[in-house]
Amino acid sequence: MSPPSLPAFLRRCFVLPALLLGLAAPVLAEDQEIEAPRVASVLEQGLAAELGSGLGRNPELAIALYCHAGTLGSAEGYFRVGRVLALGPDYIRNAALANAYFALAARLGHRAAEDAFDQTVEAAALEDDCGKFVAGLERQRFDLDGYLAGLTPVKRGIADLIRRLAPRHQVDARLAIAVALVESNLNPGARSPKNAEGVMQLIPGTQQRFGVLDPWDVEANVKGGLAYLKWLGVRFGGDWELVAAAYNAGEGAVERHRGIPPYRETRDYVRRVLFFAGRHAVRSGQG
Repeated sequence: MSPPSLPAFLRRCFVLPALLLGLAAPVLAEDQEIEAPRVASVLEQGLAAELGSGLGRNPELAIALYCHAGTLGSAEGYFRVGRVLALGPDYIRNAALANAYFALAARLGHRAAEDAFDQTVEAAALEDDCGKFVAGLERQRFDLDGYLAGLTPVKRGIADLIRRLAPRHQVDARLAIAVALVESNLNPGARSPKNAEGVMQLIPGTQQRFGVLDPWDVEANVKGGLAYLKWLGVRFGGDWELVAAAYNAGEGAVERHRGIPPYRETRDYVRRVLFFAGRHAVRSGQG
């Protein structure tokens, strides 16, 4: 027999401190499956913006990044959107919208989201609120150096390696670091469900194309990713949006669609790469 439910006001008294204590928790809630590297990366970046780790505290940026994780299928991402809307500064708090995201996360199996739902507030109707938050990246500026300074010494060393090697491959260092942040958040042990491996998430075919014999050798992996970026840069005339889109969806998809493919994942990927690189997307919001 299940225990009786607590009154709503007592539920909130227990839930809100628990949410606050959970802010610095690892990327995954205990009931969540292991997230793919690209999703884990954006959750880590969102947490840095939420807590002000390396970056200044920026709830709008945190929501945009968590929304991106959610659109990639992460229940944790939607849960964290709700958390910021429920517990953030007064100007961004929206209990009804927070409830909508808690409900969405709960439908995806996130148990903590069920407990976080405020029974005294009717949930808002969700439209494309996450799309609006992600599009809001274009009104923000990303402090790349600040963010990197807040990472572990190992990850900072990998960023320095990319900065050193990128000019040798005629690749803009900030673009290369942005791709690495989106792909793996500079995690040398990252492996995706599609067998993309290492810092810049090279699949076996790309490894073979660009001579990467050991994807777990960080320098070899980075060199392979830079060689691919250089190749894409030549193929697409140095257009960063098309280069980023091709890195995500493949050069064939970009050519078939004569531009950024109409996949939400790819459009959000391009927007995020350019945001980290200090540029704003021109075409990625279309379609």
